[in-house]
Amino acid sequence: MWRRSLFVLILLLVGQLLWAKPTDPMVNVTDFGAKGDGITMNTAAIQAAIDQASDQKIGLVIVPKGVFLTGSLILKNNVELRLSKGAVLLGSTNPSDYRAVLRNNWKALIMSDGGMNMAITGKGKIDGQGRELALRIDSLFYAGKLDSSLYSLKERRPVPHARPQLLQFTSCMNITVSGITICNAASWVQTYDLCSNVTLDQIRVVSLSYWNNDGIDIIDCKAVRITNSYINASDDGICVKSYQRGPEKEVMVENLYIANCTVRSSASAIKLGTSSFGGFKNVKIENIKVFDTYRSAIAIECWETGTVENILVQNVRAKNTGNALFIRLNKRGVFKDYPMGTLKNVVIRNLKATIPYGPADLYYEMRGPAEPFFHNTFPVSISGMPGANVEDVRLENIQISYPGYGNPAYANLPVYRIEDVPEKIEEYPEFSMFGELPAWGFYVRHAHNIYFKNVKIKIRLPDYRPAFVFDQVTDLNLENIIVKGNGYPDWYVERLTEFGKMGRP
Repeated sequence: MWRRSLFVLILLLVGQLLWAKPTDPMVNVTDFGAKGDGITMNTAAIQAAIDQASDQKIGLVIVPKGVFLTGSLILKNNVELRLSKGAVLLGSTNPSDYRAVLRNNWKALIMSDGGMNMAITGKGKIDGQGRELALRIDSLFYAGKLDSSLYSLKERRPVPHARPQLLQFTSCMNITVSGITICNAASWVQTYDLCSNVTLDQIRVVSLSYWNNDGIDIIDCKAVRITNSYINASDDGICVKSYQRGPEKEVMVENLYIANCTVRSSASAIKLGTSSFGGFKNVKIENIKVFDTYRSAIAIECWETGTVENILVQNVRAKNTGNALFIRLNKRGVFKDYPMGTLKNVVIRNLKATIPYGPADLYYEMRGPAEPFFHNTFPVSISGMPGANVEDVRLENIQISYPGYGNPAYANLPVYRIEDVPEKIEEYPEFSMFGELPAWGFYVRHAHNIYFKNVKIKIRLPDYRPAFVFDQVTDLNLENIIVKGNGYPDWYVERLTEFGKMGRP
């Protein structure tokens, strides 16, 4: 009997060994001498762990709890860098600890050029100490140690590419960044350029350290998913771009999905453009919350000859944003000899926004730059240019609450002066680019096949301008339009003009 029992026990043990799931092979950065004391420079140790994991196909590199100071790291093929809960990769504030190995010569804390099958995961944090790093770079210019081409005298700071990013992936395939917190960049937080199959999920980006802190930049990538994330950035929250690559290589952004994200920005929350040389195609954006954003909740721009088409934006809730929606087709002067770009097939559905009276990011340390001219509240703007229309735009189930309070003595541009609205054909596209506009709700110009359905807008105080202005628009369809709030009566406009000041009715 005991022999039979022993035989059964041996069979069970063998079965467990055969069917047990092997643990993931891994290396720990502390095994290579890394110290999480916040003082020791760990660049060489962490890089050695990454190199071994890639060379020996180990795959997983663990950063345990602790603060690991480091300079530039190169992520290698088939490596997952996992930041444990309580782990911090702390970027050095010494500019000499960063290097440029990317083809675009831009430095970063973690980077790869041409890599594949890479991931950064976990519950830990990447902290770039961006303000301290940027100010040290700034001091190099005044010490005569920074090339003058890398410094903007007009803006009184080093240009963006003179300051390291936190993450930079160029020409990479199969990238995953999930779970981590990324904060305090000296420039753009993270850039994915000419990549394919990119997944960003459940990340938290908080970067208010310095100028040009774009939360996420997607450049000429294919098959990108950005989901379930929080972005608070002192520049554009999620910015999608397409660069000039030369006639031998035409590229664009294709198959981009952004969903279930919360975004705050001192510029625009989600922007397609400004750089749009190749363009953007097949973009779906849904279930987005925007708050305290200085410029537009959603901006869709074609400025540099590209093709922008098949864009769906739905289920957006924007609270306290300077502008709900901006759609613009124009042509940058340096590309005047190139073919004209196109912007068409755009659907905006289920958008609800509240526009404040005054700056939306007033109480933030890093705020958007004030406009250099007097103006009343800006409306939604959809505009092309002479000879080049924005085409096939559908707005459905839209609710926008405006402050009103428009004052004709403050910045007067009534409808009878509509020809005074400048075209600004070659200028940088922005919702405020035309200056004062003759509408408080929607301003549409140089557009074809525009359809409004179930659009409800209101003003909380009167405004001297009409709710809608359509200028040189063909095939315009309006269905179930509701406007709440009235303009000033004639006697009140006369009183405002006479006394030149605002008074509540």
